[in-house]
Amino acid sequence: MSMQIGELLVAAGLVTQAQIEQAVDRQHEAGGRLGPNLVAVGAISPEDLAQFVDGVPVEPSTVAETGLPEAFLIDLMLKFLFIGTAETTAELSAALRLPPGLVTELLEAATRGQMVAALGSVGGGQLGMRYELTDSGKLRAREAMARSAYSGPAPVPLEVYAHWIQRQKVTNEIIDAAGMRRAFDGLEVADELVNKLGPAITMGRALLMYGPPGNGKTSVAQRLDRVFRHVIHIPHAVLVEGQVMTVFDPDVHLPVDRDAAVARPRLVASLYRDEADGRFVPCRRPFIVTGGELTLEMLDLKHESGGNFYTAPLHMKAAGGVLLIDDFGRQMVSPTALLNRWIVPLENRVDYLKLATGKSFRVPFQTVVIFSTNLAPADLMDPAFLRRIPYKLEIGPPSAEAWRRIFKSVASANGIEAEDGQIRAIEHDLTVTQGLDLAAYQPRFLIEQIVASSRFKAQPPALHRELVQLALANLTVGRSPGGGDGVGVGSGSLARVA
Repeated sequence: MSMQIGELLVAAGLVTQAQIEQAVDRQHEAGGRLGPNLVAVGAISPEDLAQFVDGVPVEPSTVAETGLPEAFLIDLMLKFLFIGTAETTAELSAALRLPPGLVTELLEAATRGQMVAALGSVGGGQLGMRYELTDSGKLRAREAMARSAYSGPAPVPLEVYAHWIQRQKVTNEIIDAAGMRRAFDGLEVADELVNKLGPAITMGRALLMYGPPGNGKTSVAQRLDRVFRHVIHIPHAVLVEGQVMTVFDPDVHLPVDRDAAVARPRLVASLYRDEADGRFVPCRRPFIVTGGELTLEMLDLKHESGGNFYTAPLHMKAAGGVLLIDDFGRQMVSPTALLNRWIVPLENRVDYLKLATGKSFRVPFQTVVIFSTNLAPADLMDPAFLRRIPYKLEIGPPSAEAWRRIFKSVASANGIEAEDGQIRAIEHDLTVTQGLDLAAYQPRFLIEQIVASSRFKAQPPALHRELVQLALANLTVGRSPGGGDGVGVGSGSLARVA
C-alpha cells in the first residue's frame, strides 16, 4: 500500500519518486508508515503532509459510517452473489469498494437473515470464505434487481458528495503567472492573454472566449488543464432519495492510478489514519469538452430506464474541473435555451436536478464553464447573461511578428528551412494578394500541404514557389486574388511551436 500512497503524493507534486524510494528504504530499517518516513528524510513538511491526509476521504469501518442503509448495502451485495461476479469476502470487498471487515458485518447480517450460507474457505482465512445465496437470498436478490439493476461500487450519500465537491473546488489551487505561462509552452501566446486568463481560472468563474476562427481559442482553453496540480476524489456513484446516480466516467475522468477504477478498491492508505474510502477514485481535475453535439438533455439526469438508475449530467461530471463548450452558438438547441439553463448554476453556484419521480435535489456547482465561440457575443447573449460571465476574452489574429515566428517554428519542426524573405513573401500573398487576415492556423495548414506535395513528388520538403502556390490555393478555395467571397479553410486551432 505504501507505494500507492507514494504515487498520489508524486502525482500531487508534493514529493519526487526518488524521495519516495529514499523514504521506503528508511521504512524498511526503522519501520513505521510511509508518511512519517517522508518527513524524516526531509521530503515533505509535517504541515503539508497533514493537509494532504486531510484531503483524502477516509474509508468507513462500520455500516453506520457509510451513511447508507444496511438494507441497501445487503441488497447490493446479494446482487453480486446472484450474478456470480463475487463469492468470497475478498471478492465482495473488491466489488463493493468497502473494507473486508465491513463486508463481513454485512455477510453476518445476511447469514442471520438466512439469505446467504457459508461454503468454507478457499484459503486466506476470513477473506477466502465463500458464500452462496439461499432460496430466500435469491428471491431478495431478484427483487433488488427488479428495483434497480445497478451492481457496482457502493455509492456515497448525496451530502458526502456535496461535502467533497466543496472541499475540492478549483479555487483551492494556487495558480501563479509562472505556472500559467508554463501551461502554454510550445504555443505562441501573448503575455497579455496569459494575464487575462489567470484571474479567471484563479477565481473559478465562467469565461467567454470569442474571436474569428483559426486563432487558437480551443487550443488555449485545452491547455488550461495543465495549470492544475491537485488530485481530487470522484465517487463511483451517489445515492439520492434511495436512487443510484453514477458519477465516475472512465471516458472523461483520468484516474491517477488507471487500475484504481477497476481492480483495486483500497487505492491509497492514509498516512496516519485508516484506509482511504474506496468508493472514490483519485483523479486529475476533469477537463471535459463538448461542441455542436451539446443538447439540453445532456445537462439533465439520464435515467437508465431498463436498469432504473441514473447517470450524472455532463457538468456534474466536470465538477472540480472545467467544462469547455466549444463552438458555442452552433448547437442544434438555441443559444438562448442553453444560456437559460446556466443562469442559476453560474449565479448561485448550485444546480437543481430532477429524478424520474419528480423529486428535485440540489448539488453544488463547482465547475469552471468556458464558452468558446466564433460568433459575436452580442448576437448570442443578452446583456443580463453577459453580466453573469465576469471574464470575457477576445482572441484575435496574431501580430505579423508572431505569425512569422509560428511559421518558422512549424517549418523547422517539419524539416523545412524557412528564410525570413520567403516567410514575408507568403505573408504578402495572404494579406495583399489574397486579401486575407493573418490567422494562427495558417502556417500549419500551409506547411502540411507543402509536406504532402513534396512526398507525392518524392522530393525533400521545401518552400518552392510552385508548392507554396498550391498550398495557398487550397487555403483560399474560391477566392480571387485581391478579395472575393472565398472560404478560408483551417484547423481551427492555434499552430503549435516546436
